Amino acid sequence: MSSVVLLAGCTATTSGGSAAPAATTAATASATTATTAATTASAATGCGSRVETGPLPDWADAGFSGDARVPHVFGAKGDIVAVLFAHPLRQVRDDGSNNKILWVARAVTTSPDPVAPATLVITARLDGTDTQVIREVPGGPGPSIIDLPRAGCWRLDLSWSGHTDTMDLTYAR
Repeated sequence: MSSVVLLAGCTATTSGGSAAPAATTAATASATTATTAATTASAATGCGSRVETGPLPDWADAGFSGDARVPHVFGAKGDIVAVLFAHPLRQVRDDGSNNKILWVARAVTTSPDPVAPATLVITARLDGTDTQVIREVPGGPGPSIIDLPRAGCWRLDLSWSGHTDTMDLTYAR
């Protein structure tokens, strides 16, 4: 099996105005065509998504057997992981599949806000546009189908049970 390494960068400025380093995306040859489309959209918009293909962390692998090597993206704080059952994610899925994402939050012993709703609220903004949509996962992090209206880099603000995190996800055409 051969591998193709594709690079996509996200340049964010810090308070001092310097640029942050670019992220790297790797994909296997079996998904080269689909991943190239997603990475092309990512590079065009400067999306910082890094889809990991190694094992899930111990706190996120409940219900998986063996090595649990599935595509996943970590939140910026590392408090949540999006397990991608459809990779790449797509704006339109002509094959009858869907954009299934399993959201797994790192277990915490106490909630910072015990009266905060458990619902996972996803505020998604399409990079470089004014387009914003809100999606909700009732009951908090768990299984979901997250469809977004356009292809490109989506910057997600995630909130649940008094916790917050962020991540970028790329949706291909």
